Amino acid sequence: MSEPSWPTKLAFRKSAQELAIAFEDGVSGTIAYKRLREESPSAEVRGHGGGPKPPQAPVPEDISVVGAEPVGRYAIRIRFSDGHDSGLYTWKLLRELAKPD
Repeated sequence: MSEPSWPTKLAFRKSAQELAIAFEDGVSGTIAYKRLREESPSAEVRGHGGGPKPPQAPVPEDISVVGAEPVGRYAIRIRFSDGHDSGLYTWKLLRELAKPD
């Protein structure tokens, strides 16, 4: 299996409440902040091990991103306005979540 394409653009658009992302192979798209938070890859959201997902409080419509930092060369950690910051969003996951432009 080939490695995912590298991102060439990551732009957090506060007014649109979305992440715009583009990859070196020409694929680009957007991901709503709410969807990013709902799809967090953290154990807190996904559950530990192979069991069912734990119950989660609804994500507010006005959720925002308050920060992000790179993790190595493969992911970013996103900090949300509700305090959640434990998920590592890999380039592959962001590509899967991105709605094409």
